[in-house]
Amino acid sequence: MTGPGTAPARGRTRSSQAPARLQGIDGARGLALLGMMATHLMATFSADSTLTPTWVGLTFSGRSAALFAVLAGVGLALSTGRTRPPSGPELWAHRRGIAARAAVIGAVGLLLGGLEVNVAVILVHYAVLFLCVLPFIGLRLPVLCAWAAGWVLLSPVLGYLIRPWFLDPLPPLQLGHNPSIEDFQTPAALVADIFVTGYYPVLQWLSYLLIGLAIGRLALTTAGVQLLLVTGGAAVAATAKVMGVLAIDEWGGREALLATRDSHSYPLDSLLQVNLAGVDQTGSWWWLATSAPHSGTTLDLLHTSGVAAAVIGLCLLVGRLSDWLGLRLLLPFSGPGAMTLTLYSVHVWAVAATYKRPLPSGWTPEGLYLAHAFLAIGIGMLFSVLGWRGPLEWLAHAASSLARNPRGGVR
Repeated sequence: MTGPGTAPARGRTRSSQAPARLQGIDGARGLALLGMMATHLMATFSADSTLTPTWVGLTFSGRSAALFAVLAGVGLALSTGRTRPPSGPELWAHRRGIAARAAVIGAVGLLLGGLEVNVAVILVHYAVLFLCVLPFIGLRLPVLCAWAAGWVLLSPVLGYLIRPWFLDPLPPLQLGHNPSIEDFQTPAALVADIFVTGYYPVLQWLSYLLIGLAIGRLALTTAGVQLLLVTGGAAVAATAKVMGVLAIDEWGGREALLATRDSHSYPLDSLLQVNLAGVDQTGSWWWLATSAPHSGTTLDLLHTSGVAAAVIGLCLLVGRLSDWLGLRLLLPFSGPGAMTLTLYSVHVWAVAATYKRPLPSGWTPEGLYLAHAFLAIGIGMLFSVLGWRGPLEWLAHAASSLARNPRGGVR
């Protein structure tokens, strides 16, 4: 899901592109893609009755998808003036372009939603997030930071308060599967799932795009900002995680959560470490004190956003080192990171093709992951060396260009 305006145009040389793009951003996006693939193909819990978290679940669950979303905001900032937000007619042209790009991403997501697959496809929610962030594109950095902070603090509370309104009806306003074209027949459930009750609730996930937009408005080419992202992001992530652990383990949160309804129908300790998506987080305000992945709480948003900022800063520093050495150290990640919409879509389709089928003799989930990862890296590097956009990136770019400048054609 490459950010707007970040993919290289066909036929342009690397030297002409270097001033206009940041390879570290594509590198971070490539890491996010590989992390999401890991959670799709390898177990996040052990197969026995204990459901013990695996290293994949402990490392990537919640963090890879959040990195994607934060990078979406960064990409929007980079394509709309970088440190100088657009205004006037230019702002409206950018908004039209972003909306057109969102339409392409959403259409691809709806098509993938029709597949039978055990992957929570993010694209429809991703597209809606692009539309929801449009009012914030022209904001100055201090105002944008205030909005981001307020959203991180208040959206989880609002989500906690209104979620029962959508889950209490029979049937609940929740899809229980990826959004697809057929779900337009039940618009109330579709809208509720996208914004509140689904795997990637837009109400809270807009925080990631606002944070990414703020990061993208910084002077990302300077070493000081890159170091600040690494150190500040790591500090925020560690503080949020420690606060969540203390709240649950030391301050009485665990007992309160175990007293809620249906609390004994799932291994709470394991889910708090890996994934709270699908858990009925009602009946106690202590749900808002966790930092569990996919819990959508303030501490979860802060932890995953902090990790994302640190990864982005680290990749930018590696990109700086690459420029100094005259090498392309990030190419194995920046290559696939420049065409994630295409590679993610192909990956989901490939996972669907093997869903509920036994793996070929001699194959393991780890081997299957390595096959997906190395193919993505190889294809991404090839397209990058040739200076090509991915097919879906080209389509999204064309739609965006036409929407921004209907008389100017595709550039």
